Amino acid sequence: MTPDLLIRGGTLLDPAAGTPRAADLLIRDGTIAEIGDGLAPADDVPVYDATDAYISPGWMDMHVHLREPGQEHKETIATGTRAAAAGGFTDVACMPNTDPSLHTRDGVSFVKERAADLPVGVHPIACVSKERAGEELAELADLADGGAVAFSDDGAPVHDAGLMRRALEYSTMLDRPVINHMEAPALNPNGQMHEGEVSARIGVDGIPGLADDVMIARDIELAAFTGGHVHVAHISTARGVELVRRAKARGLPVTAEVCTHHVTLTDAAVERSGFDPNTKMHPPLRSADDRAALKEGLADGTIDALCTDHAPHAAHETEVEFNAAPFGITGLETAWGLIGRELIAPGVLSVEEAVAKLTVAPRRILRLDDPVLAEGEPARLTLFDASTRWTFAEEHVHSKSQNTPFLGDELVGRPWAIYADGRFVQHNDPAW
Repeated sequence: MTPDLLIRGGTLLDPAAGTPRAADLLIRDGTIAEIGDGLAPADDVPVYDATDAYISPGWMDMHVHLREPGQEHKETIATGTRAAAAGGFTDVACMPNTDPSLHTRDGVSFVKERAADLPVGVHPIACVSKERAGEELAELADLADGGAVAFSDDGAPVHDAGLMRRALEYSTMLDRPVINHMEAPALNPNGQMHEGEVSARIGVDGIPGLADDVMIARDIELAAFTGGHVHVAHISTARGVELVRRAKARGLPVTAEVCTHHVTLTDAAVERSGFDPNTKMHPPLRSADDRAALKEGLADGTIDALCTDHAPHAAHETEVEFNAAPFGITGLETAWGLIGRELIAPGVLSVEEAVAKLTVAPRRILRLDDPVLAEGEPARLTLFDASTRWTFAEEHVHSKSQNTPFLGDELVGRPWAIYADGRFVQHNDPAW
């Protein structure tokens, strides 16, 4: 525990408050006690030198897979939150496609209890349907009462329009978003990567962008009809961005997130890597035009939040041929370095805009309170820079799995530490 700490020399960056400013920050008993210039340390208070670093409200990744219960060979709540801390995240929202899935209040309670003593907050997302089977609505009110922050059958879409309609109608009463995995399965029976020029040339079954787009279009109309909040998970297509943009122009309750790997890589990575299973995503890496549209959607505010879809898989599952490999990669440890390299350095987003998409946006989507950089408020902080160039290596992996295409990549910008729930955790020592 580190209940008391003086953070000296940093730049406070609070998206909700406005202009960054240089200041020292004194924490007492886990609460921001004083903000000012040249604060004098007391004998019993450790000092952290944050010169050249930003201090922001704690980052949140609203789309991760912690795999527990039932898939602990891939990840556990403890190892997943270690990866989150190393990546600068004080909070994560975990998806319900575990074994058993989080379709009961007991399942939600299990996750909350397992995470209760960790310095990274874990916010469970519960199922839309019982056992994620897409046939019968889960007990949404009971799940919300138990602490579920949203509903999703992620990993599979809510393909029954009637079921999705009912879920959205309930969600309006419960003030929770419904997060849909946007895919029409009938348009993607055997796909392994993006359907396009690359898939045709290398002979791999493709997943058309249309599979995402028709589901997004359907759910936008259901949001218009019910008034329920639809959140588009891991948006990946140019057409999907345009559909969300038009929905927002209509004033509909529709929000969207994008994964860091989708703004970084394209389907060309599959061929260039020699069919590396770590280039196999769901939704898949799309075309260069799609990637450009995703960046444009971030810049103009169409896409609200940045996330990772952190999806760990054990080595024996990924060390197989491409078509037999599972979909998904880890992402928590590389998120900020990719954001810095792909979005901040080229001028797509400012540092402040990027931080807002990791702090304010995900919490508002999930109806969680914003952490505030103000005296008397709980200290929930991320310390980072946006310029350090560093090479991501195995020593930086704190997840239980290493299925990432970014080992050996130079990244730009580094998270240095988090402070949350009375604990100070530096990026190179997230041990608990």
